[in-house]
Amino acid sequence: MSMDCDSTMSSQSNNLSNGIDKQYLASPIKNSVDKYQLIPEFLKVRGLVKQHLASFNYLVKTDIKKIVRANHEIRSSTRDPNIYLRYRDVRIGEPSMTYDGVREKLSPQKCRLADLTYAAPIFVTVDYTMTRNGQISMLTQKDVVIARMPIMLRSCLCVLYEKDEEQLAKLGECPLDPGGYFIVNGREKVILIQEQLSKNRIIIDTDRKGCVQASVICSTEKTKSKTIIKMEKEKVYLELNMFKTKVPIMVVMKAMGMESDQEVVQMIGRDPRYSALLLPSIEECADLKLYTQHQALEFLESDKMLTMPSYYNAPVEKGARALSILRDMFLAHVPVNQHNFRKKCIYVAVMMRRMMEAILNKDAMDDKDYVGNKRLELSGQLLSLLFEDLFKTMNDEVRREFDASSKSSDLLYHVKKSNRITVELQRTLSTGNWDIKRFRMHRKGMTEVLARLSYIGTLGYMTKIKPQFEKSRKVSGPRALQPSQFGMICPCDTPEGEACGLVKNLALMTHVTTDEDARPIMSLCYDLGVEDLEQLSAAELHTPNSYFIILNGLILGKHKSPQRFANGMRKLRRAGRIREFVSIFVNDKQYCVYIASDGGRVCRPLVIAEKGVSRIKEHHMNELRDGVRDFNSFLRDGLIEYLDVNEENNSLIALYEKEATPDTTHIEIEPFTILGVCAGLIPYPHHNQSPRNTYQCAMGKQAMGNIAYNQLNRMDGLLYLLVYPQRPLLTTRTIELVGYDKLGAGQNATVAVMSYSGYDIEDAIVMNKSSLDRGFGRCIVMKKYAAICQKYKNLTSDRLIKPQRQGSEAEKMQILDDDGLASPGEIIRNRDIYINKESPTVTITQVTSPMGLPDSAYKSSRQTYKGTEGEPTVIDRVALHSDENNNLSIKFMIRQTRRPEIGDKFSSRHGQKGVCGIIVQQEDLPFSERGICPDLIMNPHGFPSRMTVGKMIELLGSKAGVSCGRFHYGSAFGEPSGHADTVDAISETLVQHGFSYNGKDFIYSGITGMPLQAYIFMGPIYYQKLKHMVLDKMHARGSGPRVMMTRQPTEGRSRNGGLRVGEMERDCLIAYGASMLIHERLMLSSDPFEAQVCRKCGLLGYYNYKLKIGICSMCKNGENMSTMKLPYACKLLFQELQSMNIVPRLKLTEA
Repeated sequence: MSMDCDSTMSSQSNNLSNGIDKQYLASPIKNSVDKYQLIPEFLKVRGLVKQHLASFNYLVKTDIKKIVRANHEIRSSTRDPNIYLRYRDVRIGEPSMTYDGVREKLSPQKCRLADLTYAAPIFVTVDYTMTRNGQISMLTQKDVVIARMPIMLRSCLCVLYEKDEEQLAKLGECPLDPGGYFIVNGREKVILIQEQLSKNRIIIDTDRKGCVQASVICSTEKTKSKTIIKMEKEKVYLELNMFKTKVPIMVVMKAMGMESDQEVVQMIGRDPRYSALLLPSIEECADLKLYTQHQALEFLESDKMLTMPSYYNAPVEKGARALSILRDMFLAHVPVNQHNFRKKCIYVAVMMRRMMEAILNKDAMDDKDYVGNKRLELSGQLLSLLFEDLFKTMNDEVRREFDASSKSSDLLYHVKKSNRITVELQRTLSTGNWDIKRFRMHRKGMTEVLARLSYIGTLGYMTKIKPQFEKSRKVSGPRALQPSQFGMICPCDTPEGEACGLVKNLALMTHVTTDEDARPIMSLCYDLGVEDLEQLSAAELHTPNSYFIILNGLILGKHKSPQRFANGMRKLRRAGRIREFVSIFVNDKQYCVYIASDGGRVCRPLVIAEKGVSRIKEHHMNELRDGVRDFNSFLRDGLIEYLDVNEENNSLIALYEKEATPDTTHIEIEPFTILGVCAGLIPYPHHNQSPRNTYQCAMGKQAMGNIAYNQLNRMDGLLYLLVYPQRPLLTTRTIELVGYDKLGAGQNATVAVMSYSGYDIEDAIVMNKSSLDRGFGRCIVMKKYAAICQKYKNLTSDRLIKPQRQGSEAEKMQILDDDGLASPGEIIRNRDIYINKESPTVTITQVTSPMGLPDSAYKSSRQTYKGTEGEPTVIDRVALHSDENNNLSIKFMIRQTRRPEIGDKFSSRHGQKGVCGIIVQQEDLPFSERGICPDLIMNPHGFPSRMTVGKMIELLGSKAGVSCGRFHYGSAFGEPSGHADTVDAISETLVQHGFSYNGKDFIYSGITGMPLQAYIFMGPIYYQKLKHMVLDKMHARGSGPRVMMTRQPTEGRSRNGGLRVGEMERDCLIAYGASMLIHERLMLSSDPFEAQVCRKCGLLGYYNYKLKIGICSMCKNGENMSTMKLPYACKLLFQELQSMNIVPRLKLTEA
């Protein structure tokens, strides 16, 4: 318990005569410090990466079995229908590789180093028949491998699952690494969370023309379709991509057996406004002379309505095709039993009624950007779709191959031979392009490489949500911060620029649900008094004060007292009778109760309150601290429950317990959990202007620091490491929860806020040279260089040879060992050779003795280091591995230690970025009375316009922390609950230790030695060094390489390119009238060319060096030729125009 609670307790007990306030002791905790302990418990079971893991575990435990069960049989169709193959049992083994028939276990670290895929075999048990000499025999085979499934790290199939720190260290893994990603060919890949509109829900919006429409995206295990009912020119139409044109809705109703117009009107509702809106549609149907189901089906069958799908090739009776489309495609998720279309008719009526309500009352429109209408697709669901498609395709291929070949006796041989699933799964994960033709899904960029720039950046990838929109559309709706995102999606963490507001991140305590079986909930609803739709007449559909009960978009029936029904369901959920993620939401506007148990909803835990009093008491928290309880027991005992966005609308949530009123239904566990991981690093974010927090979220991912405990054993393409990282003096609760204090990315610098030297204008920072000498901001940059000793088809292979120790090339080979590889610890310079390799000249055709080729049969393919001058570069380590094709792969890590220089970028945790402007000797810097000299000097003009008050409080808090020796806290909104120290408390600490209460110090000038005229605000602030360093960006050139085609200088720093004088620069020079300068820049320094031009025909000729004259290729003589200078690109343009039958003729005058 914290101090303030004790003091209130003592004051209350003193007021009473007998000294014991029984009411106080029995009442719940009025102070939310104690509930904090729930958050680390929550993060052990849910949150951060756990939704990826839960989704993948669901895939490997249940989904794969469902998919194999649904497609369990392959039968030969043309050769012999008695030959079949049945999949019985399916399971996934442990991650392993098969080398030369020997199965070898894999660990993630081994896969990273050897560029392998971390995958496990999928085993099935097969019953199959085979033919021998016309005899058919039944056989069973166990553990047939049909594919290899990439395994998500830390999921239930991974070798790291539930291992403790010691075991992880033996496997070479970091205990703080979150997992949740895949390793494909040695690359770490994350499947991003995908945001989508929710399936099977009626959504009312307007189309491009402004017509109101009700749309449902139906998704069942078999089909996916989109049904739209829209109002156009006062008539109601159905749009379905099986029909060529829009279909009048009354025709559809009649085709489904609803022949009476009166019944349709009753279904929509008694209100005359609805029937008036429906009247034109009824008239249209009468004009078409359609009165019976038979006539309507014939109308739908006609050629102008039906697109001919490929799979209906057999001749069928009239009306059957239209009926099957209405049954299977139209509102596919509403079941039809034995041609009883009644439920579908009612569903259409409800859609039409909702649409008409929206026409009469614009408030009834749905918001597509509302989080409750969104679903998040996780890796499990996406891989499940992919696997299902590949599994079906493989089965089709196996059948086709068997039918085509007359030799093979059974289907099993073809199943074993096919490696399509393995290859496609790997390809999809490594490219990120999901192409599933069966579900019309073509999406790009679904996976990203897990960038290991900083530990927080890695965690940020795990919570990142990819939008359904393209970035290019300039729409503001989806980008806006929705009120419904509160607590579910971090309000700060979104990129700047074109993806702003589209790419989002989950908040700290968000959980994403996985699918659950809805059948038990359905039967439970009927037990709780839901009247089945089948028994209701059309007139009873919309009786007042009875509500529809809708489960996952399916209308179950009606209930007379919805509130009682909802409370009953919630009681059952709190008692643990139904799963904790089922949500019950009463929508009073639409007279509906929505029950949702589908996957992809975002939800978060809240403390249940009764009459404004929290159910969690002090003894519960004590039990949690003693380890008797865990988070799940709080759920089981009904003290906490998960609410999704819709159900939050039925509740009244108090931020703190003291703000609760008798109507309050829930209380937040901790308010700082509305922020995500990246925003949780910022101290006092609620005192900053909001865009500054957003900037910090982007920059925190680029800060250098430690990335993992095993960082020195990793072989990543680029590694930025800080040499002396520190944990922040002013910390937050989130920092401790995600482990940032163990893998920090910055250093506590003593900052003086004052102007100094004029080199600190526009956010530049003055740095202390002695601090840099002591190691402030010093970093290590490591780069990977790789080479492969290839084996070729004709059994020849590359070879490594001994370096020359004398002669012309010996200097370049100084760093090589006798085996032809660079030795670790050597300093490598530009143009040094780091691997002395030779390749055979003949690699395809056969050679007599592939192993004993003469030296003349090899050509040199050595690799040289192209580096920049600057800091000395050292070979850190060399690793040898064999890759999956058994080639020798060699990796070199090259290390550079850099100290900060002018132009390097730094930033504090408040979006205050700046470059180093000047480095000053410590003797010239100001110093305080105690002799403290600042590491950095920051210009005070950075504060007023940016309003980052949090930075000032951080300085005060860190200063107090240093002087009293404890870490101070600055969590968001944390002052009332004791998770953030108040400025008053901090000032008191400062005064006790002899500082001024406002953090200002008495300072002497380092140049004159006299005291400065003002007190200077000085103290420690946590600064991050960002990855943008001037050494990697500096670029200039005189002459250099040119592009072959245009003969102009190349572009870009990597290709040693030129600096382009572009159109705008040209305009400036024109304005100055500097014509010779333009001539020099745009032609002489770029691509001058002497061209021969014919004065007669105006076309380009050529120069004949034998005859020493220019010749025109058109006139075939050299009489009227002139020489002129023009840019080579211009000459190229003329020739390209000529190739397209456009003749540019040059008219010349004497200069």
